[in-house]
Amino acid sequence: TPMGPDGLGNTIAIIITLLIVSILLIYPWLSNRKRKRIEVKLEKITSKLNTALKQVEELNEKYSPIIDMELHLQQILNETTELSESYISQSKDVLEKAEEKARELSISSHSKAEKLITDAELESANIKAESKELNAKANQKLKDIKEKVVTLTNEAYEEANRIIELAKIQAQEVAGDAYDAKLKADSYETAIRAMKNTIEGYRDDYIIPNHSVLDDLAEEFSFKDAGEQLKQARKRVKDMVKQGYAGECDYVEIRRKTYAIHFAVDAFNGKVDSALAKVKHDNFGKIKQEINDAFALVNYNGAPFRNARINQSFLDARQEELKWAVSTHELRQIELAEQREIKQQIREEEKARKEIEKAIKEAEKEERLILKALENARAELDNANEEQRMEFEAQLAELEGKLKEAEQRGQRALSMAQQTRRGHVYVISNVGSFGENVFKIGMTRRLEPLDRVKELGDASVPFSFDVHAMLYSEDAPILEKELHRRFNHESINKVNPRKEFFRTSLAEIKQMVVNQGITDVRWTMKAEAAEYRESLAIEAAQQKQNVA
Repeated sequence: TPMGPDGLGNTIAIIITLLIVSILLIYPWLSNRKRKRIEVKLEKITSKLNTALKQVEELNEKYSPIIDMELHLQQILNETTELSESYISQSKDVLEKAEEKARELSISSHSKAEKLITDAELESANIKAESKELNAKANQKLKDIKEKVVTLTNEAYEEANRIIELAKIQAQEVAGDAYDAKLKADSYETAIRAMKNTIEGYRDDYIIPNHSVLDDLAEEFSFKDAGEQLKQARKRVKDMVKQGYAGECDYVEIRRKTYAIHFAVDAFNGKVDSALAKVKHDNFGKIKQEINDAFALVNYNGAPFRNARINQSFLDARQEELKWAVSTHELRQIELAEQREIKQQIREEEKARKEIEKAIKEAEKEERLILKALENARAELDNANEEQRMEFEAQLAELEGKLKEAEQRGQRALSMAQQTRRGHVYVISNVGSFGENVFKIGMTRRLEPLDRVKELGDASVPFSFDVHAMLYSEDAPILEKELHRRFNHESINKVNPRKEFFRTSLAEIKQMVVNQGITDVRWTMKAEAAEYRESLAIEAAQQKQNVA
């Protein structure tokens, strides 16, 4: 703390005392001369110290109020410190009590929370246990079913092979050497045919329409359904290979037997996979024969290796895979054709709509012009003489007739716009392009149906079409569908009947239309084929000129 005047005076007094004591202690041993010097110095120091004491007393007197204030402040500070310490003590007591209460609450809350957590964990453990038990049961059931399926499949394969082997043994017992000779002869024959096909290729001898594969499928089968069946068929093939039912061999030693079977199966699958990769719209029969030939050649070449061979059941599985591959491809093509037809129909409908809208606007415009002309004619008629009246009356009658025709055209166009199924079914031919007795039966909703016929003969064929009949119907799609159904067997394109060309007689088509109750039709029974016949005449004339 800062030193006050009192403290400074006390300090000086202490110094003087210490100095006198020090001199008295060493004084007896000093010489007179030194004693004299010390006494002189002591007097000087004493004088200075006395002066200092006087100054201290003066300062003490001068600064006594300040010293008193410091003492007062110190007293206040001491009292404040005591009060603060009292408050701190009380605060500590309150804080300790609060902390104690908080600990009690914390312990209670923690206990409750732990109980809730314990209950929740217990419930969760129970749910997990139940779920695990259910999953275990479901997995076990699924496993049992899979094992049962595999067992049944294996038993089926084994039973089939056992029956085949038993049949072979019985045949050998009955026929003896003749049966072995027959087997060898069949093997040689199929192997020779397979080699011949491999060398010369698969010509038209094995053509079977892909569409025929779909005959035994339900109508509701779609491209996606067939694709799913194809996946299952391929899985069956893989399972048979994995489980060892694809091939067989007469080796006793397991290692050699396994090697021989794998060699035969790999060779057969390689040929089959290569054949299946070539599936198109017209080669089902060729690929089927190619798979049969692969079966024959692999079994023939496997004979020296203790008859390493492909089982008949595996051949059947791969043939089943081919069937679904062809079905998938064919149904996909049908769906694409249907989509193209729908798009074509939408375009045709759009053209018809625009044509009808145009016809309605033109009819309305014509009506307005005729009505204006009628008004003018009636005004002139009122001011005309007898001779002019007859002329204006004839003019009025002509205008009224034209107005009626315009109203009918507008009404017909409006009616066709409102009824989306109204239209015309046409029967046309093109002798120069397709020959005699070939007719196209189609439908259009155009207001002028001949425009559609002209479009068909513009660029796709060398000559124009001849129209034999134009059948108006309130439900043109139904009429067209019924005619197509009736002449389905006469369809020229058996793969894609949507081409709508039929080889039949015009008399049969006419009779079928009459049977539908449609009699108010103008028929042209003979095809004019003007461009075609003129072309023949020009060609004949050119040949004569060349001969001359």
